[in-house]
Amino acid sequence: MLTKGDDYPLHQTPEPMALSGGNRNFYDRYFFNGYSPDGKIFFAAALGVYPQLDIMDAAFCVSIDGKQHNLRASKRMSSERLDLTVGPITITIVEPLQRLHLTVAGNDSAITADIRFTARHQPIEEPRFIRRDGPRLQMDYTRMTQNGDWSGTITVDGQDIDIASCRGTRDRSWGIRAIGAAESQPPPAGAFPQFWWLWTPLNFDQHACFFHSNDDGEGKAWNRRGVVDSIGGSAIEFEPETIDLAYHSGSRRIRQVRLETGNGSLSITPRTGDAARTFYMSGLGYLHPVWGHGMDHGDLEVAHDVITLDPAPAIDMTTIHIQALSDTVLTVDGTEHRGIGVVEQLFIGPHATSGLTGLMDPAV
Repeated sequence: MLTKGDDYPLHQTPEPMALSGGNRNFYDRYFFNGYSPDGKIFFAAALGVYPQLDIMDAAFCVSIDGKQHNLRASKRMSSERLDLTVGPITITIVEPLQRLHLTVAGNDSAITADIRFTARHQPIEEPRFIRRDGPRLQMDYTRMTQNGDWSGTITVDGQDIDIASCRGTRDRSWGIRAIGAAESQPPPAGAFPQFWWLWTPLNFDQHACFFHSNDDGEGKAWNRRGVVDSIGGSAIEFEPETIDLAYHSGSRRIRQVRLETGNGSLSITPRTGDAARTFYMSGLGYLHPVWGHGMDHGDLEVAHDVITLDPAPAIDMTTIHIQALSDTVLTVDGTEHRGIGVVEQLFIGPHATSGLTGLMDPAV
């Protein structure tokens, strides 16, 4: 089962590169986002490889003028993991860990793109995520995260948009997470789902900052880390014991996050009103009932839709996982730095320390 990958000196087992252990849930994924300082455009992309399922899927989404345009594609990849083209969407690694090129060729949707991501700093390796659902391994993966600058053009409904002023984040993750069709016999433990996920990649002129937390139902973190990376300098890690956060009443959406970084503090406030920009991660397949990651759509399938952005949507699986464009203040050794980034939030089930109860009951 030889593929193009076998001509690179990357083997770590005696097997060909097409084989990736024995867990059908193994995956390998790219993620990108970008946003203009005024919030008028927010875009995101993802490409996932699922070797055990022999499937590769991708998505490219643009949020603009009160609408989110979602383009999704899926193919059976014939074990060829280095062909990073799925329908009209292609990722090209121009310089590893530094520059990547994304294109969206002409298709039946309203969006095309020819854009480049250039890293602002060396990637950050997040702690390994390991979690079990009763006796069964639910996730075991590694992720690296990196902020950068964008260039190029996105076209929406015939309008060319120069994204030279946009910054954003990209990540790479690989390992084991639930993908494809649902398990036919899930373990009895964990029948009541709970997942509390907060991720805040932030851009400042002189710094890149990241913070994430995975908490259990009591509010205790099982994976938490923060990094303040000085552009061109050193990175300092921090791991706060507590997070000072507030929700918007009647929802599960974050109103503000505050925390200590060891040599300063961080305050993050998602934008509201006319300046708000909320991105639905279901556009990229997260929790999507049809285009979930690793679902089999045949040899090649391409689809698109448009979501009207509702400032107060019903809470369900397609709207609960979001990225909210946010203003932020980073204090380092007494000096304030103002920046912009996102608060990614997925809160399912209880979280006692912040007052969430039930499966999706809103905050009071």
